[in-house]
Amino acid sequence: MRAEAFRRRKPWERRWVSPILLLLLWQAGSSIGAIPTRILASPASVLGELGSMVASGELAHHLAVSLLRVSLGLAIGVGSGTALGLLAGLSRTGDAAIDPLVQIKRTIPVVALTPLFIVWFGIGEATKIGLIAFATAFPVYLNLHQGIRGVDRRLLDAARSFGLSRLQLVWHVVLPGALPSLLVGLRYSLSVSVLMLVIAEQVNATSGLGFLINDARETMRTDIIVVCLMIYALLGLGGDWLVRSIEARALAWRPALVEA
Repeated sequence: MRAEAFRRRKPWERRWVSPILLLLLWQAGSSIGAIPTRILASPASVLGELGSMVASGELAHHLAVSLLRVSLGLAIGVGSGTALGLLAGLSRTGDAAIDPLVQIKRTIPVVALTPLFIVWFGIGEATKIGLIAFATAFPVYLNLHQGIRGVDRRLLDAARSFGLSRLQLVWHVVLPGALPSLLVGLRYSLSVSVLMLVIAEQVNATSGLGFLINDARETMRTDIIVVCLMIYALLGLGGDWLVRSIEARALAWRPALVEA
């Protein structure tokens, strides 16, 4: 009967079962001493520390610093990736000049460029924002370039038959056709931006979530580390939700999306 009742629950309700079970096992393990605090703080300790950091304003201060870094880096990266994707996707000359350089860059992990960024820009904010911008430009570029080149040729021929100019063709046919790919690239860039924020804030940060993690590591405060990891996860989920919302509005004309 219990198994039948479980199957009748809505899918989103069933998805909460395993995380709650994990939390209960985690708390039980901490309570009986099987999981020492120096290895991993208990969920109750993490929640208590989260409440203290929120009440003191410490979390809000460091979160604001991290949000500013990731927002600036993402804005620069997405803007650069979009501009390069349009130039390479809409022009053969642009494609010949830009795409080979991007493909070469794809083989080099951005993390490996961190020492060069430190040499060029120092250990201040410019390096942190630059790393995020550099890493987030490429998902947007690659997806937009592919989206523009993948527009159905029959649609282009049909548009030409109506006498559309090249500019009208790009605005009314090519860009709407490439928009789904651009949004996919944007979702990748958001995920990459959070990942690069974690890495960038390990570079001599004096504020931000990365600074909190480094400071907590020195004092073996695993509760603070877990709090910061939770915030990173929420940032990623929030960004993904934002792009999905934009996608639902911008692509409402797609039959498949409306049916979903």
